[in-house]
Amino acid sequence: MKLSNYLFPIVLIFLMGSSQVVAQQSLSGQIKSVEGETLPFVNVSLLEEGTLKLVTGSVSDENGNFQISTSRTGRFKLQLSMIGFETHLSTEFDLKSGEKKNFNVLTMEAEVAALGEVTVSSTRPNIVIQADKTIVNVEGTVMAEGSTALDVIGRSPGIYVDADGNINLNGRSGITVLIDDRQTYMSATDLANFLRSMPADNIKSLEVISNPSARFDAEGSAGVLNIKLKKNSMNGVNGNVQIGHQYNGKHAPFTGATVNVRSGKWTSNASLNYNEYARPMELEIFRRFQLPEGISDFDQNATIGMRRRNVFFSGGTDYQINEKHSVGMSIQASGSRAQEDGNSLTNISNPLNEETNFLQALNDENSGSQRFFTNLHYMGNLDTLGTKLSADIDFTIMDTESTSLLNNSYWVDERQNLTTDRILTANEMQYTIFTAKVDFTKPLKKGKVLETGLKGSWVRSDNVLDIQRAIAEAPLQQDPSSNEFLYHENVWAAYVSLKGNISSKLDYQAGLRGEYSDIIGNSLTMQQINTQQYFDLFPSIYLQHKVSDQYQIVYNANRRITRPNYRLLNPFVFYIDPLTTERGNPQLTPQYANNFEMNHIIKGSYQFTLSYSRMYDSFNQVMEQNDETRETVIQIQNLDRADNFSLRMMVPFEIAEWWNTSNMVQVYYNRFQSPLGNELLDMEQVSGMFRSQHNIKLPKGFKMEVMGMYLTPFLEGQVKIQGVGWVDAGMTKSFNKDKLSLTLNATDVFRTQVFRVNVLFDQIDTSIRQYNGNQGVRLTLRYRFSQGESFRVSNRSGSSEERDRLD
Repeated sequence: MKLSNYLFPIVLIFLMGSSQVVAQQSLSGQIKSVEGETLPFVNVSLLEEGTLKLVTGSVSDENGNFQISTSRTGRFKLQLSMIGFETHLSTEFDLKSGEKKNFNVLTMEAEVAALGEVTVSSTRPNIVIQADKTIVNVEGTVMAEGSTALDVIGRSPGIYVDADGNINLNGRSGITVLIDDRQTYMSATDLANFLRSMPADNIKSLEVISNPSARFDAEGSAGVLNIKLKKNSMNGVNGNVQIGHQYNGKHAPFTGATVNVRSGKWTSNASLNYNEYARPMELEIFRRFQLPEGISDFDQNATIGMRRRNVFFSGGTDYQINEKHSVGMSIQASGSRAQEDGNSLTNISNPLNEETNFLQALNDENSGSQRFFTNLHYMGNLDTLGTKLSADIDFTIMDTESTSLLNNSYWVDERQNLTTDRILTANEMQYTIFTAKVDFTKPLKKGKVLETGLKGSWVRSDNVLDIQRAIAEAPLQQDPSSNEFLYHENVWAAYVSLKGNISSKLDYQAGLRGEYSDIIGNSLTMQQINTQQYFDLFPSIYLQHKVSDQYQIVYNANRRITRPNYRLLNPFVFYIDPLTTERGNPQLTPQYANNFEMNHIIKGSYQFTLSYSRMYDSFNQVMEQNDETRETVIQIQNLDRADNFSLRMMVPFEIAEWWNTSNMVQVYYNRFQSPLGNELLDMEQVSGMFRSQHNIKLPKGFKMEVMGMYLTPFLEGQVKIQGVGWVDAGMTKSFNKDKLSLTLNATDVFRTQVFRVNVLFDQIDTSIRQYNGNQGVRLTLRYRFSQGESFRVSNRSGSSEERDRLD
C-alpha cells in the first residue's frame, strides 16, 4: 500500500474549513478562591446583559487562567461556576470591537456545608482536551480504585503498554514520563517496576503532550506523559483509608492511607501504601534454525510465577510566605522485594535423525529496589501583571539488586543420562541524580509573554554484574562476561519562548531550547571508555487558529531527542536461558525526531489530529541469530530511520443522561529502514487503535465504568505484534453519605490480552506467545474522613449545566 496515494486527500480535508477574517474580541484573567488558591476547570460563561443568554465560554486551565474569544460586541456579564463554590456573576461591562479585556484575578467563595459533611462528585469528564495537551482525569474514577499507575496509563487514549511495561504513544516509542513536571531518569525496566509500585489513588490526572514546548526538556522523541499527583486544597484535616484484595490466579492484597492538612499558610499531605503485584505468566517461543544439514526447531514452553511486594510513600508541604511568594518540599520513598520462579522446557529437533534434545531451565530470582526522591521549590509572583519566577532543586538516589540462579538440564529423548550446568547472576546498581532549574515568565506589551529558563542535571551510576558458571556439581567459576560499569551524564540546558498573537484569530508560541550533553561510560572490567559530547538546538513552533468560538485548529512542530540511558550503554550480558542472552550496547547514539502535528478541536470536546514524525537513529530491539551455535542475542540498536503517520479522532457522546462515553479511533502508519547485519530492513505497516470508555450511573447510587481497547497488528522494527484487545470493567457503591465506598473491578474480562509476536527477517524465524495473567478481579473498600471546617471532595473540571450548554 502506498500511503502517499492517500495522504494528500487526507491533508486537504483537514485544511478545509471556514477561515474568514472577522474582528475578534478577547477576555482573560485568573480565577482564585478567597483563600488565594488557584482554581482549575472552572466554567467561565459570557452572558448577554439583561437576558443572561449564553454567548460563549471556556474552562480555566490547571493554573486557573482562562481566555475567551468572541466576535460579538455590546454589554455582557461574566459568570463563574464550579461544584463546591458559589456561582459568581460579574457586574456588566462593555466590550468594544478589537478590545482585549483582562479581568486580572477573579475570586470565588466556597459553598457553606454542614460540619463534617463530605460531598463527592463524579460528573467531571474523564478526558479534557486542551489546545496543547490531553488531560486524563484519574481521581475519583471507578477503575482507578486499587489499580497501579501503570494500569491507568495503559488505559489512556493513544497510549499502549507492551507486555514488558514499555510505554508507547501514538505508535511511537521514546516517550518521557514526568512526575509533577519532573523527570524520573529511569530505565524502561526500572520505570515499569516503579509505576507498578505507585497506587493510582495517588494520581490526580495524566497529561498526554504529543509535542511539548521549549519549556520542557527535549528528552522524549515521542512526547511527554506528565503524572500529576494529588494536592490538598481544603482547610482542616481530611483523608482516606483503603484496603483491598486482587486475585488473578495469585492472591495479592493492598492497603493504604492518605492524610491532608491545611491550616493558615501551611498545606501538607502524606500517603503511605502497600501493594503486591503478582502474576502467573505463560510463555511460548518457537524458533527455527537453518543448519547446513537441514532445519532444527526449538519449541519452548515456560511458566513463570512472580510476586513483587511494594511500599510507596509520598508527602509534601507548602508554606505561603505571603500572597506573592511560596516555598515547599516534596518527598517520595519506595521499596520493593520480588521473587520470580521460572520453569522452561525446550524441545530441539535434529535434522540428521529423529532424536529430540531436551533443555529444561529452572530459574530462581530474587530482587529488590529502593528509591528516594526529594524536591525543594519556590514560586514567586513578582507583580500583578503576571511576572513569575520559580526555582526547583531535585535529588534522587536509587539502589537495585538481583540474584538469579539458572539450573539447566540436558537429555536426549528419555529423561535419563542428564548433563547439567548452573549460571549464577548477581546484578547490583546504584545511581544518584541532582537537578536544578529556574524559570522566569514576563508579560510584555500587546499581550506577548516571554518565558526563559536554565537547567542542569547530573547523573551518576555504578553497575556491578557478577556472572559465575559451573558444570554439574563443580564449583562456580567467574564468567568473562562479568563487568563493572560506571556512567556519568551531565546535561546543561537553556530555553527562551515567546507567545503572543498575530491577529485576533491567530495566536503563536515560538521557542528554542539548547542542550549540551557530556556522557562518559566506563567499563572497568573491559577497560573500555566511551564518551559522547554534543550540543543540540531544539526549536518548537505553535500556532492556534481560532476559526470560531467553537472551532480551533492548532499547528505545532518541534525537534526532540531520546538519549540512551545507563542500562542500555552498559556492555552487560544477561542469560535468559543457556541459548538466549540479552546484551547492552555501548555504541548506542541518541535518537532524534522531527515532529509535526495539526489538531482540530471542536467545542472543546471533539478532536481530530493528523501528525507525522521522522526519527533518526531510532532505538529498537533487534534479534540476532547464530544458526551454527543456535544461539539468539537480543539487543537495543539504532535503526537508520523510522517514519510515523497518525490520524487520531476523539469523539465523546452521551447515549443517555445517565450514560456517557469517550471514544478514540486512531490509524497510523509505521515504516522502519536500516541495514541490519548483511540485510536491509525495510518494513511498513498500517495499524489501528480503538478505545471506548463508558461511564454509567445506575439506580440506588451505583456507578459503573467499562473500557474496551483493541490494537490491530503493528510493527516495532523487525518485530510484528499481532492484534490484541481486552475489556476492563468496574462498579462502585457509596454508603454513609459518601464516606464509605465499595468497588469491584475486573480486568481482561474475556482473557484476550495475549501478546503474539513474529520475527521473520533474514534467517530469523521466531514466534512468541505471552500471557501475563491479566485476567483478575479486585475488591476495594475505602473510608473517607474529615475533621474541622467545611469540607468538600469536589470535581474541579467544570462539568456543570453551563458546560453542557457549551458542548
